[in-house]
Amino acid sequence: MRADIVVFDGADDLDVVGPYEVLGLAGRAGQGVTVRLVSLDGPRTVTTAGGLLLPAAGWAPQEADVLIVPGGGYATSETSGVRTELDSGRLPAALAAAARPGLVLASVCTGAMLLGAGGLLTGRACTTHHRAVEDLVAAGGRHVKARVVDDGDVVTAGGITSGLDLAIWLVERHRGAQAAALVQQILEYERREPLWRSGDPVASGAGR
Repeated sequence: MRADIVVFDGADDLDVVGPYEVLGLAGRAGQGVTVRLVSLDGPRTVTTAGGLLLPAAGWAPQEADVLIVPGGGYATSETSGVRTELDSGRLPAALAAAARPGLVLASVCTGAMLLGAGGLLTGRACTTHHRAVEDLVAAGGRHVKARVVDDGDVVTAGGITSGLDLAIWLVERHRGAQAAALVQQILEYERREPLWRSGDPVASGAGR
């Protein structure tokens, strides 16, 4: 499994580092996973919301099996983050153009709003940070109240720490339950539920 995590200035630290740690660990444990950070603006250093400096490779979604979009900088008016990327429109358009058979588009927290702005969540089961749910629905998504929502080629996760659960699920989905169990054992972390998958019923009050 080849996974790219899209990074941009103002992205939430844990939205990026959580999935990167899980997927990187899976690779180092011999589970056939590779992960890299990529930027729409080519190879450069990206500054996260917390000030981490992250080296990113160039944008090449055609080389990935999974493309993960973090959130950050959505709830407040800032000079970087999701709000800035939404205003620019470049990243949502690039995500829409990247969609193809065989590519899984995933998001952590308010990264879902970038997928939504690209028209990728219209009518799709999805989730995001609890404070952005109304905006997610307004963008055309069908909210499911779950930690991770797997709707086939679109997989979304709730707020911030759910990026760990998203990445572990992606390892299980692509490399099997034993690979995911090994990663959890090494991390000393147990994936949090609920996980909703396409075809599962939506319990009363769980969706909107």
